[in-house]
Amino acid sequence: MMKKSAFEEANPEASPADLIDARIAELGDWRGATLAKVRALIKQAVPDVVESWKWRIPVWEKNGIICTGETYKTAVKLTFPKGAKLDDPKGVFNSSLEGNARRAFDIHDGDKIDEKALKALFTAAVALNTPAASKALPRKAPKGA
Repeated sequence: MMKKSAFEEANPEASPADLIDARIAELGDWRGATLAKVRALIKQAVPDVVESWKWRIPVWEKNGIICTGETYKTAVKLTFPKGAKLDDPKGVFNSSLEGNARRAFDIHDGDKIDEKALKALFTAAVALNTPAASKALPRKAPKGA
């Protein structure tokens, strides 16, 4: 199990938004600035997005997870759990391309973000999470059918 940050230890009742603010401040470098920027883009694309804190990382949700925001020494990684089902005409996804479900966007120091294309992925992920979209997805046949 991962160790809680000093902020989490000192503030056990902190809201997810407070924990995300603390992570951004704790990073204090280009990664914090990048995480703050993508957070703002998510809120612009999905004004009623719900921020949560799972697995010690920021998670943005609406009717399910839109994406997570992990930070590493050399990258900020936005992982979309259903990314393989999203249309990505601008080629934003550049990581976790092999799997059948998720896709990710790794942002490195100095990278330019195609804000319009990223916002389109956020709204497409929300659309995929809506009950109508999930009903439209093909279902596996029951065993023995």
